[in-house]
Amino acid sequence: MQNVSTQINKMICDNYQLTDRECDLVEYSLSFPLNYPRLSKIIELSIKNKMDKTTVVCFLVYQLIKSSPDKSDICDKLTKDEKVLLADFQSISNINQLTTSEEVEDIKKMFLVMGKDLRVVMLKLFGVFYDISVLTLPLSQEQMGFVKQVKEIHVPLSERLGLDNLKQLMNDNVVRLEHPDEYNRLKIAIESKQEENAKQLELTKRKIENLLKELNIKGEIHSRIKKVSSIFNKLHNKQLTLDQIYDILAMRVIVESVEECYEVLGRIHGIYKPMVGRVKDYIANPKPNGYQSLHTTIIVDNQHPMEIQIRTVEMNRESEYGVYSHWLYKEKKTKQDALDKRMTWFRETIDNAKTMSNEDFIETLKSDLYEGLLVVQTPKGRVLEFPEGSTVIDFAYAIHSDIGNQCVGAKINGKLRPFNTILKNGDIVEIITNANSKGPSRDWLKVVKTASARSKIKSFFKNELKEENIKLGKTMFGQAMQDKGYSSAQLFKDEYLAQVLRKYNMESLDELYASIGSGSVATSQALSRFINEFSKEDKPLPKVTGVVHLKRNNDGVLIDGDSGMMVRFAGCCSPIEGDDIIGYISRGRGVTIHRLNCPNLNYLEEERLVEANWHSKENTTFTAIIKVIAEKSDNNIGKMTNQITSLKISIKGFDARDVGDSFLCTLVLDVKNKAELESAINAVRSIKGILSVQRSER
Repeated sequence: MQNVSTQINKMICDNYQLTDRECDLVEYSLSFPLNYPRLSKIIELSIKNKMDKTTVVCFLVYQLIKSSPDKSDICDKLTKDEKVLLADFQSISNINQLTTSEEVEDIKKMFLVMGKDLRVVMLKLFGVFYDISVLTLPLSQEQMGFVKQVKEIHVPLSERLGLDNLKQLMNDNVVRLEHPDEYNRLKIAIESKQEENAKQLELTKRKIENLLKELNIKGEIHSRIKKVSSIFNKLHNKQLTLDQIYDILAMRVIVESVEECYEVLGRIHGIYKPMVGRVKDYIANPKPNGYQSLHTTIIVDNQHPMEIQIRTVEMNRESEYGVYSHWLYKEKKTKQDALDKRMTWFRETIDNAKTMSNEDFIETLKSDLYEGLLVVQTPKGRVLEFPEGSTVIDFAYAIHSDIGNQCVGAKINGKLRPFNTILKNGDIVEIITNANSKGPSRDWLKVVKTASARSKIKSFFKNELKEENIKLGKTMFGQAMQDKGYSSAQLFKDEYLAQVLRKYNMESLDELYASIGSGSVATSQALSRFINEFSKEDKPLPKVTGVVHLKRNNDGVLIDGDSGMMVRFAGCCSPIEGDDIIGYISRGRGVTIHRLNCPNLNYLEEERLVEANWHSKENTTFTAIIKVIAEKSDNNIGKMTNQITSLKISIKGFDARDVGDSFLCTLVLDVKNKAELESAINAVRSIKGILSVQRSER
């Protein structure tokens, strides 16, 4: 790896004028064992994307400290600004797959860092590209999760940033790994025409060069063959055949001014026949991510289509470097308003990252990244952009929080419409308010599309209904805690409480209860954090020996399929088929089966624990309990029982009691397995007026 280290050092020195101190930092960092191939690709992309030397040097120092924490004394050689940049790198160092609340928290951190310094996030994206580019089939479960994350988060995020080339590179690898057969088929089809395509590109390039000379226009001409992933997406999204894709070959003409763009377009149409409907003016009508260019598809000499893109130098910079181009060329930037418009979505997302729960944030982020945009305006001509599917409520909150809170309807294109009307591109919207309105309904959270509106509605409930939220949150948390077999004496120790509140940046337990009651914090997430603190002081679950195979004999009596030992289910956690389980050999009472996460396992003799597996017959059932917190309404009880019985699940017991302004309902069910129980929980959860549904052990 020493040769790779030397190559990285040379690459940096050839592209940057380093001071003696910076040279020492680079040389010292590269003298230790690092992941050199990955590092080399990230540095290569950084240089290609014109990252400054401070970013590259700090990134090397960060890599060294990450691999060898004992070398942190190198920080003493950094300037104050470099230390700030290094801290930003460290804050998003653990962004991996979206499987736990902590990892989702890292995605939020990435957006918070983006608000301060976009360079850090761009290097993160370069690393993600390398990581997916080296994956080979077959993939492990963890690798499949990573590919899914790249597709759902990093590819659309790169597009939002305007990093089109990086987006295409990532997307190519997603298609390569998710659809290998079709990827290889398309790649072979393109490569089979490589020689013919190269000749045609060269011929067309010479003709356009002569055209520019005739017009006395200085310009550059670049050509490319469309990437496999772009062809794949067009084939699937637009139901096309390969012969119907007209931009497999493309040429880019870069000139100095907008006037020259249109002049070149007209002259190209004078020597080549344009295809009808394939001339697009993205200069007058930019794409939502700010992309500008003229596109035309012409029929070239071999009678095949070719796309020509015509743009200015500045437009090309934005296409190559996206939002980051505003930092690269800030001395040449003249329109602050244009940058502000480009950054609106990022600023809103960053604000939401500070206030939304992890679950809401990541789901909203995926929705915002994937959805197309629509443009609507106020009667006075103010233009606003929204994701597809947005409603009048989203529009109202985009104007002002007070307008949203008092919204009772709207006029769309002069006609009265209800507040849940979905907006269409080009609508003119006037919000109708009522000062005596009681404010938003919780049902609005199911209607709105934008994270900003959802955050403002939750903020209303959090601030206006604080006492009610504290009471509701306390009930929800207490019930969840009881269901898991814990007590407040166990979980609410001062040191645990301090750690959990610090993670949520809160001052008191009541503040946490209020957030749970308003829906800003998930009950399960808060409880998990307390349990994690509690578990740190307990011995880990011991390794187990022996195996119990759960079967039923002809009389329906549960036995150990191997030894004939009698087996029973623990009443403390009520395991059902599908749960992860473990057995405990009781004195004189056979084997007791517990759920693997049962808190009582901490107090059992570890030498008596044995592995247990499910192998039960069909038509056997298990007792399961769910507890529901719902708004007071006689209808809700009937709806719950109807939903469950419609799934052909028997209800063995039912109890309901008042809990403040809501009621707590306990249902005892007969289910075949965990999947059937989850279907019952989801069915109840879908009912309007249901505030919380949780599985209970007792």
